[in-house]
Amino acid sequence: MSARTLPLLFLNLGGEMLYILDQRLRAQSIPGEKARKVMNDIITTMFNKKFMEELFKPQELYSKKALRTVYDRLAHASIMRLNQASMDKLYDLMTMAFKYQVLLCPRPKDILLVTFNHLDAIKDFIRDSPNILNQVDETFRQLIDMYSCLSAGEFQLIRQTLLIFFQDMHIRVSIFLKDKVQNSNGRFVLPISGPVPWGTEVPGLIRMFNCNGDEVKRVEFTNGGNYISPQREGSFDLYGDRVLKLGTNMYSVSRPVETHMSGASKSLASHTKENAAPNPLAKEELNFLARLMGGLEIKKPNGSEPGFRLNLFTTDEEEEHAALTRPEELSYKVINIQATQDQQQNEELARIMGEFEVTDQPRQSTSKGDDLLAMMDEL
Repeated sequence: MSARTLPLLFLNLGGEMLYILDQRLRAQSIPGEKARKVMNDIITTMFNKKFMEELFKPQELYSKKALRTVYDRLAHASIMRLNQASMDKLYDLMTMAFKYQVLLCPRPKDILLVTFNHLDAIKDFIRDSPNILNQVDETFRQLIDMYSCLSAGEFQLIRQTLLIFFQDMHIRVSIFLKDKVQNSNGRFVLPISGPVPWGTEVPGLIRMFNCNGDEVKRVEFTNGGNYISPQREGSFDLYGDRVLKLGTNMYSVSRPVETHMSGASKSLASHTKENAAPNPLAKEELNFLARLMGGLEIKKPNGSEPGFRLNLFTTDEEEEHAALTRPEELSYKVINIQATQDQQQNEELARIMGEFEVTDQPRQSTSKGDDLLAMMDEL
């Protein structure tokens, strides 16, 4: 498992979240000024300097529920609100889109180009806000500094870590099904055509060498696909042509997007119940969330800015039906975090807890070592 995976996972999922929200804001005819405010607020929060500092520290990936909590806070960083069913659908779309991109990356290193495509699109959302643009450019530079020197093997480990994270997710997405890149069981179809990875040759030729390194024989074979050589490598600089299209906005043309639980995912529902049982990583995950959320600055709407609800479904009835039919074990409910009785142990935690709805239930600490958080409901 790579300890450098989290920034790429967070930024790419965040980019997909912004694509979806932008599409739904337009689909629901939200006034332009309100829509811009929502996007600006979320992007400002997402690229908060302290938050990015915590994110870029080497660390292992944590559970889907832990990361989902961060995105729930991000989605509600402005005057927009999502109910549980819409938030579930948003997270499904985000994760399946990025899983598809990771699977189809020609080289493991190209995951960085996918990330740059997301950041390029995010910069386009905020092109009229120079202060926020500077925040995104600073994250760009951090990415270049951290990942430009990594070897192919280290990028392969990052890709493997991402695929392990996504391996049990098989949500069917209407766009992927219509484009025939996803099967009815929720699994993606890998292409057997198109450009080969940069630095490689089109398959179809075997060269044989003797002990002196001289080529002595060539054998051609049919590769079974329709491959071509790449024209050029994508740019890994702050500005430039990324060449690779993975990670660009697939919602730029208005298309209805639906998600459905595949049969495979439903059969896994019983196995996901084990996530509700206590596990030895619980405290580490909560400490991780406490550090990450300590860098998030959540803006609450004031009286002059009435909030509004965004629906990721076509109608309210569809949203209500989705909430009723989704298996409970597969619903990412927001994690409620409760502090220990001795909140003076950590001033930062006390501030973070002010952002949460805390229930006053007396709880005895099972261990003096429970330094930050005593319990996470339904982990």
